[in-house]
Amino acid sequence: MSMTDPIADMLSRIRNAIQSRHDRVDVPASNLKVEIARILKEQGFINNYKKIDEGLQGTIRISLKYANDGEPAIHGIERISRPGRRIYRTKTEIPRPLGGLGLSIVSTSRGVLSGDEAAKTGIGGEVLCQVW
Repeated sequence: MSMTDPIADMLSRIRNAIQSRHDRVDVPASNLKVEIARILKEQGFINNYKKIDEGLQGTIRISLKYANDGEPAIHGIERISRPGRRIYRTKTEIPRPLGGLGLSIVSTSRGVLSGDEAAKTGIGGEVLCQVW
């Protein structure tokens, strides 16, 4: 199976798992996806993630987070920069979803960072996705 946008596939799997109220979701692994999962965990959008080395590529098992009343921690997740249309922003132009309540994930020259970290560091980059 050929996939043109693996990050969009990861985000769609997370979105679908949340809509179906699953506790976890498995995603084909890559270093970039592991970094995105790390940022989601640091910012409190997921409980945990674990890279499972099986087969050629491996898998990332993401444990989704819900409140006591069943409300998911992730209300929306969307891809911004796509293979056909890359979106780059300077440190002052990095989007802040919901006035700062959401999260932008940015690929910079210093690795994958949250939008706030990239702005504090003073570097811009490619805006991969937004989560709120």
